[in-house]
Amino acid sequence: MRREGNFWNAYYAADGTMEGAVFVGSILISLVKDDPGRKNAFLHIMFDAVADLVEKETGIRPTTGEIKVAPEHERTGNA
Repeated sequence: MRREGNFWNAYYAADGTMEGAVFVGSILISLVKDDPGRKNAFLHIMFDAVADLVEKETGIRPTTGEIKVAPEHERTGNA
Protein backbone atom coordinates (compact mmCIF):
# COMPACT_ATOMS: atom_id res chain seq x y z
CA MET A 1 0.00 0.00 0.00
CA ARG A 2 1.36 3.39 -0.96
CA ARG A 3 0.02 6.88 -0.58
CA GLU A 4 0.40 8.62 -3.91
CA GLY A 5 -1.10 12.08 -4.12
CA ASN A 6 -4.76 11.88 -3.09
CA PHE A 7 -4.87 8.10 -3.45
CA TRP A 8 -3.98 5.04 -1.41
CA ASN A 9 -2.72 2.50 -3.95
CA ALA A 10 -2.25 -1.24 -3.60
CA TYR A 11 0.46 -3.14 -5.45
CA TYR A 12 1.53 -6.76 -5.67
CA ALA A 13 5.32 -6.73 -5.35
CA ALA A 14 8.19 -8.87 -4.18
CA ASP A 15 9.12 -8.34 -0.54
CA GLY A 16 11.42 -5.35 -0.11
CA THR A 17 11.13 -3.87 -3.61
CA MET A 18 8.67 -2.20 -5.94
CA GLU A 19 10.56 -3.39 -9.03
CA GLY A 20 8.09 -5.18 -11.27
CA ALA A 21 5.15 -4.29 -8.99
CA VAL A 22 1.63 -4.91 -10.33
CA PHE A 23 -1.02 -2.26 -9.60
CA VAL A 24 -4.01 -3.91 -7.89
CA GLY A 25 -6.35 -1.10 -6.82
CA SER A 26 -6.81 2.40 -5.45
CA ILE A 27 -9.06 4.47 -3.22
CA LEU A 28 -9.21 8.16 -2.36
CA ILE A 29 -7.38 8.88 0.89
CA SER A 30 -10.30 11.07 2.00
CA LEU A 31 -12.59 8.02 1.93
CA VAL A 32 -10.47 5.97 4.35
CA LYS A 33 -8.43 8.37 6.50
CA ASP A 34 -11.11 8.97 9.14
CA ASP A 35 -12.91 5.64 8.85
CA PRO A 36 -10.92 2.68 10.26
CA GLY A 37 -13.62 0.22 9.20
CA ARG A 38 -13.53 1.36 5.59
CA LYS A 39 -9.72 1.42 5.62
CA ASN A 40 -9.66 -2.14 6.97
CA ALA A 41 -12.25 -3.28 4.42
CA PHE A 42 -10.14 -1.86 1.56
CA LEU A 43 -7.02 -3.57 2.95
CA HIS A 44 -8.83 -6.91 3.08
CA ILE A 45 -10.16 -6.55 -0.47
CA MET A 46 -6.66 -5.79 -1.75
CA PHE A 47 -5.11 -8.69 0.22
CA ASP A 48 -7.77 -11.05 -1.16
CA ALA A 49 -7.14 -9.79 -4.70
CA VAL A 50 -3.41 -10.40 -4.38
CA ALA A 51 -4.04 -13.83 -2.85
CA ASP A 52 -6.22 -14.65 -5.88
CA LEU A 53 -3.37 -13.65 -8.24
CA VAL A 54 -0.82 -15.74 -6.35
CA GLU A 55 -3.14 -18.73 -6.12
CA LYS A 56 -3.88 -18.58 -9.85
CA GLU A 57 -0.16 -18.61 -10.66
CA THR A 58 1.09 -21.07 -8.03
CA GLY A 59 -1.90 -23.14 -6.97
CA ILE A 60 -1.23 -22.09 -3.36
CA ARG A 61 -3.28 -19.46 -1.59
CA PRO A 62 -1.07 -17.29 0.64
CA THR A 63 -2.07 -16.02 4.03
CA THR A 64 -1.62 -12.37 4.88
CA GLY A 65 1.42 -11.50 6.86
CA GLU A 66 2.36 -8.65 9.09
CA ILE A 67 1.91 -5.15 7.64
CA LYS A 68 5.31 -3.50 7.39
CA VAL A 69 6.35 0.07 6.64
CA ALA A 70 8.10 0.33 3.28
CA PRO A 71 11.82 1.09 3.25
CA GLU A 72 12.55 4.79 2.85
CA HIS A 73 13.89 4.33 -0.71
CA GLU A 74 10.58 2.72 -1.76
CA ARG A 75 8.34 5.47 -0.41
CA THR A 76 6.75 8.26 -2.41
CA GLY A 77 6.93 11.87 -1.32
CA ASN A 78 3.67 11.50 0.63
CA ALA A 79 4.58 8.37 2.56
